[in-house]
Amino acid sequence: MVGTKKTKTGGKTRSALQDVVTREYTIHLHKLVHGRAFKKRAPTAVKSVVAFAQKAMGTADVRLDPKLNQALWARGVKSVPHRIRVKLERKRNDEENAKEKLYTYATHVIVPSFKGLQTVAIDAE
Repeated sequence: MVGTKKTKTGGKTRSALQDVVTREYTIHLHKLVHGRAFKKRAPTAVKSVVAFAQKAMGTADVRLDPKLNQALWARGVKSVPHRIRVKLERKRNDEENAKEKLYTYATHVIVPSFKGLQTVAIDAE
């Protein structure tokens, strides 16, 4: 997972995991489901989005918005969209008995075209 960042003097600063941050990513699903059996493409796409979010945000707990799930399944089990734009929000877990301090909430972002899009950090308001 994400460790602590070190300064030039060698002292440790706060963990990058503690930051509450929001970013937009484009996930290339076409290469992640390539070669999968037709009846397993959409479930693999969902698992791939979760794995991407875990790696990008450094949290084990990833929650998908129902609209994102609908967008992945919109064209059926075997015709997954080639790319999808997602907004990943790292949030604090306020539940008392939570194993993880933070979780990631993934939502779908509708864009007209994927051309020229970059990863964007969004200011938390």
